Amino acid sequence: MSDSVSGCTEPRTAVPEAELEALVRGICFKTGPPRRIGVEVEWLVHELRDPRLPVTPERLAAAYAALRTVPLKSALTVEPGGQLELSSQPADSLMECIGTVSDDLAAVRAALAGHGLGLAGIGHEPWHPPRRFLHEPRYDALETCLDRTGPAGRAMMCGTASVQVCVDAGHEEPGPLGLGRRWWLAHQLGAVLLAAFANSPLAGGEPTGWLSTRQLRWTEIGKDRAGGPALDTDPRSAWTAHVLDAPVMCIRRDSGPWDVPEGLAFREWARSGVPRQPTREDLDYHVSTLFPPVRPRGHLELRMLDAQPGEDGWIVPLAVTTALFDDPEAAETAYRVVKPLAERTHSLPAPHNPLWIDAARHGLADPELHEAAIACFSAALEALPRLGATAEVTDAVETYLHRYVIRGRCPADDLLDRTHGSLGKEIRT
Repeated sequence: MSDSVSGCTEPRTAVPEAELEALVRGICFKTGPPRRIGVEVEWLVHELRDPRLPVTPERLAAAYAALRTVPLKSALTVEPGGQLELSSQPADSLMECIGTVSDDLAAVRAALAGHGLGLAGIGHEPWHPPRRFLHEPRYDALETCLDRTGPAGRAMMCGTASVQVCVDAGHEEPGPLGLGRRWWLAHQLGAVLLAAFANSPLAGGEPTGWLSTRQLRWTEIGKDRAGGPALDTDPRSAWTAHVLDAPVMCIRRDSGPWDVPEGLAFREWARSGVPRQPTREDLDYHVSTLFPPVRPRGHLELRMLDAQPGEDGWIVPLAVTTALFDDPEAAETAYRVVKPLAERTHSLPAPHNPLWIDAARHGLADPELHEAAIACFSAALEALPRLGATAEVTDAVETYLHRYVIRGRCPADDLLDRTHGSLGKEIRT
């Protein structure tokens, strides 16, 4: 949510309806040889002395003011509930991305520790109810919009954190690194990755019955706002129709509260021109208010991964995902492995289909997801040296494979094992 475009509107040229489709098709998929990688890591911020204690807004504000003086290569942003996000610049290699973000995270942790605060790698706030930290027109509008579908929206805004891996869209031509294959793979392999890295089984201090409560919240928000398009047409056509037919979250103003229309598709807004004709900036902003599990932003943004425990837990999903998308041999293996899983989607878009729901609820306890995860992690492990990964990174992936994947477990299972024990100590990082 922090990646939205400008929070205010300047006079711009209106865009006729006839140009909207061409704009969406042009800005959301940029093809070429996959060579760049990026990651966005979100964190809950907790008290170091006892993460069950709420952090006051005043302490958060003071800590974040100090953070703004820390030199970082990644972009540092604050989410509506006070979560922190580091977004890497596009990197030319996996190891470049890991090195830059690791250095930035070390600096962020040191600055927060001076204020008695730490980063918690977990996908959903386990104890505290949703609480807004940022009060800005765009978040006021988002809250109003999401409240129409129930309480899940506030929980998502203010109490969730993720690891988002960004990969290039791929070649224009067919093949394991082609745009069409990568788009399809992201939506099928995404369920396997969701299950393998599920890490949010608690809310209000109690188990929710879902290993990824974070993904449950996204699902509850609804198909229009947090769903993906159908996969029965080419990616550009599917995404373009999805964007233009999705409801507008808000109509921005230079001052005062923003309008929050109900059920107004962007296409309808362009046709009516009421209360004003939408601009290119409005279209860009509209795209940023759609939260599917795979979001094209010129590249492909994979949004289904829960935040991971430990200082370096985010490296494993980044490395595995990169290998399965950017190494041709591993990508072909992943495609063959997940192809049978597509039948379980019943041709429904992610994440509102049975495959994704089972992944979020059961994780790798699901036999087919378990089998697929073992094969995909093994392929990624073989591919990582070809991508220049260090022994430290490959060892981390191999450790995760044996600790979790082969055993049919995920980090959420560790949290559940400790629900009545030392949970707070385990998730603190």
